[in-house]
Amino acid sequence: MNITLSVDDKTVEAARATAAQLGTSLNQLVRDYLEELAGRSQIEQEIAELRTGAGSGDSQGWKFNRDEIQRGRA
Repeated sequence: MNITLSVDDKTVEAARATAAQLGTSLNQLVRDYLEELAGRSQIEQEIAELRTGAGSGDSQGWKFNRDEIQRGRA
C-alpha cells in the first residue's frame, strides 16, 4: 500500500541525510518505524521464523564428533 505524507522540506532533507548515514533510504526508515508502531518489528518476525523452523532439521543420524572435525582441519 502506498501512503502520502506532508512533511516540510527541511525535515525531509535532514531525515534523508540520516538515512544515508545509516545506509538505508528514507522510505525504509519510515516503513520500519510504521512496522514497529504496529507491533510487527522485523526482529520479532525473524525470531518467529526461527522458532517455526527450529528442530525441523534432519541430521540423518549424524552425530557431532569434535575429534573428527579437528582432524579434518589439519
